[in-house]
Amino acid sequence: MKVESLEDLAKLVDYSLVDTLNSDPDASQDGVDHSPREVFSGHYVPVKPTPIKNPKYIAHSKTLFNELGFSDSLAHSDDFIRMFSGDLSQLPEPMSKLGWATGYALSIYGTEYYQQCPFNTGNGYGDGRAMSILEAVLNSKRWEMQLKGGGQTPYCRGADGRAVLRSSVREFLAQEHMHALGIPTSRSLSLYTSDDEKVMRPWFREDSHSRDPEVMIEESVAITTRVAPSFIRVGQVELFGRRARKNEHPNARKELEMIVLHLIEREYSDEIDATLALKEKVLLLASEFRARLTSLVANWMRVGYCQGNFNSDNCSAGGFTLDYGPFGFIDMFDPDYQPWTGGGKHFSFFNQPNAAEKNFHVFCMALAPLLKADKDALQMLNDIRNDFAKVMQEQMQKMWSAKLGLDTFDGGLFKELKGLMIDTSIDYTIFFRELSSLPKNIEPLTKSFYKKQLNEVTLQHWSRWLKMWNVLINVRDEKSREELSKKMKLVNPKYTLREWFLVPAYKEATKGNYTHIRELQEVMIKPYDEQSTEIQEKYYRLKPSQFFEVAGISHISCSS
Repeated sequence: MKVESLEDLAKLVDYSLVDTLNSDPDASQDGVDHSPREVFSGHYVPVKPTPIKNPKYIAHSKTLFNELGFSDSLAHSDDFIRMFSGDLSQLPEPMSKLGWATGYALSIYGTEYYQQCPFNTGNGYGDGRAMSILEAVLNSKRWEMQLKGGGQTPYCRGADGRAVLRSSVREFLAQEHMHALGIPTSRSLSLYTSDDEKVMRPWFREDSHSRDPEVMIEESVAITTRVAPSFIRVGQVELFGRRARKNEHPNARKELEMIVLHLIEREYSDEIDATLALKEKVLLLASEFRARLTSLVANWMRVGYCQGNFNSDNCSAGGFTLDYGPFGFIDMFDPDYQPWTGGGKHFSFFNQPNAAEKNFHVFCMALAPLLKADKDALQMLNDIRNDFAKVMQEQMQKMWSAKLGLDTFDGGLFKELKGLMIDTSIDYTIFFRELSSLPKNIEPLTKSFYKKQLNEVTLQHWSRWLKMWNVLINVRDEKSREELSKKMKLVNPKYTLREWFLVPAYKEATKGNYTHIRELQEVMIKPYDEQSTEIQEKYYRLKPSQFFEVAGISHISCSS
């Protein structure tokens, strides 16, 4: 069925979350619930979005529209723009005129936190400016649609509930790009802004090297709609796990069981048989999530992506990329690369497997109350949890082998390469893309070197490494050479969404010029392709020296 109008879309709605889970018993009936307060129970809070003023179209995902069966013209229609800029008042039946926000707990690198909650209880954590407004079955697949920046919720902790144009452009393009890279992710539906509504945000002075924001700037608000099978986070399951563990209210264990079964139905129904006993479902869930999470992180590192704030609340329980706040795609290779000034080494590029393990441990702790009466099942859960590092290592070795065009991982070759990449200051994306052409000498690889004046010893070291690598790939004829090169180029992208590409795009957007955004969108949805000479010259090149260490380009402190 082609969706040409909201009336067409209304025929496909199916609100499984609000129909099967518990609403907060203290919630208002009309959804006017915009002041910070504690939420003690229930899986969601009905909330009315706050529309942005005079919404204006910037972009939509033609790829996702096609996948959903949406007509492209829909993105420009008045009623569609109203809906996805926060005005649900005129939706046709049976579409809901209320959205919903969910609570979650916060763990940072495996440590439970309560103090950032204004009530110091954790009952104020949750979707402070994100709210889902639609759940529908489209082309036989269930999707949930969520506004980012749709106004205040009970979880807003005193903030204004808005997202600004800058961060909305980043998230819209990043989700499009990540999907095109072949990595599981939430998706981008649409991006609308307002010329009339503005908010103040902390940011950096022009060309500053500060690690902390220095000024308050006025920015236009925007709403990007992100789409996923569900938006259940590890932190969300963790919240109900904590409540069940502490027996915080009479229904605590039941609400944990409900959210876990709902997660399985929404995200793992193909892998977990609905007729199984609860114990078997929980153990299979832990095992399946471990497989997805380890694969996800290995793929992030394959393309040079760093999730700078990988807390439990920013970790999707469905095993896909979620929350593009202080993310970054690496330029110069650095294992300690971290785009967020508040993230520290625990969320740095090469430490992402360890951060993922911490989140997985939190997830397993949250599941444990459901198995409390069965010691054998608890031990099995503990075994799944303890094997995370082993499974993660296997995924990482598989990934590095694929990037290098090898059938099996060679630890010595990789260790030597890692040292050379650091010493030579190579561009991560350009290096592996040039390697994918199977060079017989180091000349093509020097395109990726930030250090242009290398001593003879280093050059000889590179030549020895390349010679050893050529022996290991064992290419004997031109046909096999072409086949391997093609295979490696499907692993090593030519284009990644670097921050210094994004900055001019969102700066131009503040002046009403969206051309750069749309160009980036077209380039970044074809990251493995050889594109035009003009595009190559603009986007396949080393990061200009003047951008290094510049605030807002090399590092950011908030996502707004």
